[in-house]
Amino acid sequence: MGIPESQLEVWSHQGSITQSAATYNTIKNVSEATTATYHGKNYKVFLQGSYGNDTNIYAESDVDVVIRLDDVYYSDLEQLSSEDKDAYDQAFIPATYSYAEYKREVLRVLTDRFGTDVVAGDKAIAVAANGSRRKSDVIVAMQFRRYWKFKSTYDATFDEGICFFDGAGTRIANYPKQHSENLTAKHQESKKWLKPMVRILKNIRSKLVADGRLEPGIAPFYYIEGLLYNVPNNKFGSSYADCFVNAMNWIQTEANKRELVCANEQYYLLWEGTPTSWERADGEAFIEAAIKLWNEW
Repeated sequence: MGIPESQLEVWSHQGSITQSAATYNTIKNVSEATTATYHGKNYKVFLQGSYGNDTNIYAESDVDVVIRLDDVYYSDLEQLSSEDKDAYDQAFIPATYSYAEYKREVLRVLTDRFGTDVVAGDKAIAVAANGSRRKSDVIVAMQFRRYWKFKSTYDATFDEGICFFDGAGTRIANYPKQHSENLTAKHQESKKWLKPMVRILKNIRSKLVADGRLEPGIAPFYYIEGLLYNVPNNKFGSSYADCFVNAMNWIQTEANKRELVCANEQYYLLWEGTPTSWERADGEAFIEAAIKLWNEW
């Protein structure tokens, strides 16, 4: 029978943004305080995640904020020729300001303002909800560059992203700007069906978890956005029900799942053993559970 169009319509709606915008502005203003020890350095504070991409649903509460230092950067040189790597090595100037020091200073600024509401996690600094302020996850990051060419400092080609380190010291690089821009472009190309469908799949995921039909944590919203990003534009349209059926049929019967990409187009979506891709088994579990929910509705 499938999920009724009326239910899909409800699930397609964007969640509240007023509190989230206020929360972001609060975190941003605190992070940019002139009293911060990193004040005067070149850094940016910006949104990432669902609120930044207009794909948030009512069940979401976290606001994801990035504070990225641009005076220091890390690099991926894998695509460079030996000649370009030599040129890079000759031009490279080691940084004296470490990631660990920068993160400690950001943590101190947040703790001075929000006190015990602040907890440093494995990847992000969590700022607990309080009153009208929503919970926030603050990613302390440095600029990341994936180089494609390097002849000199003034003659180089690279994709710019962010990177940070988890508690074990593993570097995690990502590309939130490309992710957001690509989603928005795809949304326009799909005649504005993409983002409502992302919200529908996010609500399906929330229901599956609430009903005990899907393990919590195996279907991050970020990867659900990436999953639908791969669906051809001609599979969207007509109705939300048709979009769901067409998208899932394409994913299950036509797509080469090893070739699906994250929305940032920098990483494969379904892969194993990497912090920047969706574990293949987890992605498959979500897809199968969503289809089963549809068929048994």
